Amino acid sequence: MVKSLLKTLGVIALAAMVAGAYVYWPTVIAFVHTGSLQNVAVAKPAAPAPAPGVLPANVQFAPAITLDLPAAIDQELIQADFRGNGREKMHFAVTNKGTQHIRLHIPAGLIFQNGTSSMVLLKARDVDLKSGELKEDDLQAAATSASNQVVDAPFSLTALSEPKLFPLLDHLDKHPEIPQNTVQTAVLALTENLPVSAFAKFAQAGGGAPSQYDNSAFKVETSDIILALSVLREIGITDDHLALTIDPQLKIEAMIDPLAHALAMRYYGITSATEWDYWKHHLLEGEESTRHYALYGIARFYPDVALKMLPMWVRQADTNPVYRLSAVQALAETQRPEAVTILRQLELEFGMLTEIGKAAHDAANVLDARLSRTTESKIAFRAGESVPQLALQ
Repeated sequence: MVKSLLKTLGVIALAAMVAGAYVYWPTVIAFVHTGSLQNVAVAKPAAPAPAPGVLPANVQFAPAITLDLPAAIDQELIQADFRGNGREKMHFAVTNKGTQHIRLHIPAGLIFQNGTSSMVLLKARDVDLKSGELKEDDLQAAATSASNQVVDAPFSLTALSEPKLFPLLDHLDKHPEIPQNTVQTAVLALTENLPVSAFAKFAQAGGGAPSQYDNSAFKVETSDIILALSVLREIGITDDHLALTIDPQLKIEAMIDPLAHALAMRYYGITSATEWDYWKHHLLEGEESTRHYALYGIARFYPDVALKMLPMWVRQADTNPVYRLSAVQALAETQRPEAVTILRQLELEFGMLTEIGKAAHDAANVLDARLSRTTESKIAFRAGESVPQLALQ
C-alpha cells in the first residue's frame, strides 16, 4: 500500500514539473491523509513580481486637487516666485512640494507688490503640476500706479484687491484682442484717474509748465487713449468720472491723427456727414490754443479743399500769424504733388529770410521726400469733397 502511494506521488510530481505548475505542500499532505485528489483545492500559481520601476496595475492614486494660487501658497503645497517689469509682464515659477497632483488656478485680479511698484494680473492661468514638478511662464499684468519703477525685480503676492478693476477684467476675458497699451491706460484711468498728460505723447498746446508725467513710462499713442476711453465707456464708466476726458486737446489731436481718426469719430459721435461741420466749427469757434489744428485735419482728410483754401490763408496779411504758419505746414499733409508746387511758390514769394518762406521751403522738402518713397504705404485720404470755403479769420 505504501509503495503504491509513493509511486502515485512520484507520477503527480513529475507531471507538475513537466507542466511548469507548482503546488503547495498542503495539497500533497491533504492527498496523503485522504488518499484521493477529489475535493482538494489546488493553489493558483503566484503572480510574477512587477519589473523594477513599474507600479502594479491595481495601485490607487490619490485624485488631483484643484487650488487657487493663494490657497496653495497658504497651505505650503507649492513654492512660488514672481518677477515683474513693473508694467506689463509678470514671470512666475511654481513647484509642487507635495505628493499629490495639483491643478493650480491663478485668477485674474491678483495684486503683486514690491517696495516701489504694484501690479495686477489681467488674465487667469491654469497650471497642472505633478508631485515635485516645476513650471514657469509669463503672465499678462499691468501697473496699478504711474509711479511704478519699470525695471525687472522680484514681486510678492498680496492679499489686496482692486474692486474698481473687476468690470474691466471681466471685459478683457471676453475681449482678449484689446492691445496691452490700451489696457494699461484703462487700468491707470481707473486706479488713479490720471489726466491726459500722463498718457499722451503729443505736446501740450501753448506750452505750459512742466508736468510730473513728462517722463512717464506710460505714454501711449493717441489711438490707445481713445480706444481705452471706448473700453471704459463699454463697461459703464461715464466721461464725467474721468479726468482723462477733461482736456479738449485730446479730441482734436485724435481727429487729426490718421491712426486714431476712425476711433475718434466713433467715440465722439462724428459721422462722415457731420465731419466737415466739426472741422469748420473747431477752426472758427474752437479752443484758442488748438483752433489752428483744424487746418491739419482739413489738409489730411479734405485735401482738395485744402489746396485751394490754405494758400489763401498764408497770403492774407491780416490773418493770425500762427494760422498762416500752420497753413504752410498743413499743405504738406495733403500728400499731393500739387502741394509741392504751391509750397515752392510760397517760398519764392516770401523769401528764405522770412519765417513763412523758410517754413514753405522745409514743408516742400518733406513732402517731396514722402512722395518719392513709392514703396511705402500711404494714408488713404478722402478726396473730391464739395465743401464751401471758409472765411478768412
